[in-house]
Amino acid sequence: MTDRLPILLLSWVLVLPSTLGPTRAPAAEIDSVTTQGIALDDSLGVINAIFSERLREGVAQANARQRDFANMDADALCDPDRLYAELRRAIFDSFLPRWGLRGYDLDHQMREALAERSYSLALEDSIYRDIDYLEGFSLRLKELSDVVDIDGHLVGLDKIGHFFAEGWTYFDRTRDEGESLAQAMQWGSRQEAGKLGYATTGIYSFADLTANFNGWRFWNAILQTEEDPLRGPTPGLLRGPYVQCEFQLFDSLRYGKRIWAWRVRKSFDLADYVDGAWDERNNCNSYADPTIEAKVVARTQEVAPGFRCPRQPAECQRARERYGRFAKLLLHPLCLTAPEP
Repeated sequence: MTDRLPILLLSWVLVLPSTLGPTRAPAAEIDSVTTQGIALDDSLGVINAIFSERLREGVAQANARQRDFANMDADALCDPDRLYAELRRAIFDSFLPRWGLRGYDLDHQMREALAERSYSLALEDSIYRDIDYLEGFSLRLKELSDVVDIDGHLVGLDKIGHFFAEGWTYFDRTRDEGESLAQAMQWGSRQEAGKLGYATTGIYSFADLTANFNGWRFWNAILQTEEDPLRGPTPGLLRGPYVQCEFQLFDSLRYGKRIWAWRVRKSFDLADYVDGAWDERNNCNSYADPTIEAKVVARTQEVAPGFRCPRQPAECQRARERYGRFAKLLLHPLCLTAPEP
């Protein structure tokens, strides 16, 4: 117990701001087993509308900031760094200034927009209720994330945050720090084994890592800077980048120089990224020690007698085929080795 106290005290410092005041901080874990018998309307359309609008907003802001430089001597060209900065700000990098809760605005909007399509479960009603403070103090201090149906998969709203925020971190590490995608994924695995998982909640989420990986795919697809690792070359109108730089004839004539601006060329569709490996009933969690796992398994059998993970082996088979050489970093061993149905 004493060996765990330094980690406990450090993590309290990291999460304490999220427990103060009347606001709700972005949640840490989900329970999709207890809620699996509840019928939920598909949230895909609502989520797509939210993020297509945020994508357009970010592009508009990037163009607006570029126009501030219209009187410069050099030609005004599209700046990728400015584009990415404005997209991050529009999509996920908002915060509640009082406590510095990054992502609060996004989390708040998602909860409100999906209130009638989601299920909110209290920790004390979940399969994690027996995990104590020393085993998973962050889990005890935060709320569980809401569960939604996305294109037929039960997914926690926390995965959306992983998709955009941690996905950006992966992309940033490959774009600006020279890492390979596999190296960025290994970094993500270390975070789950540390402050984002075992060290704070006692839970290691492979579904989080799957969302992170697909988030890299999204940020890469903004300008299609590299080939999509799951699709290879992406020529043609229907694939290609989300955003492209176009020549602005009117502005060029007006300012007497070549002016370019960003244009959104296709809408966001989360169905391009979500699959059965985002669902923790298929892509199982791992636990920091056997005691925690035994507690969770016992509660799982209480609410869902006979439940076995993966719940849908066929989804694991599809995920193995989909992720190929990356599957070993994204799928729980039970999903990775699930027999064909």
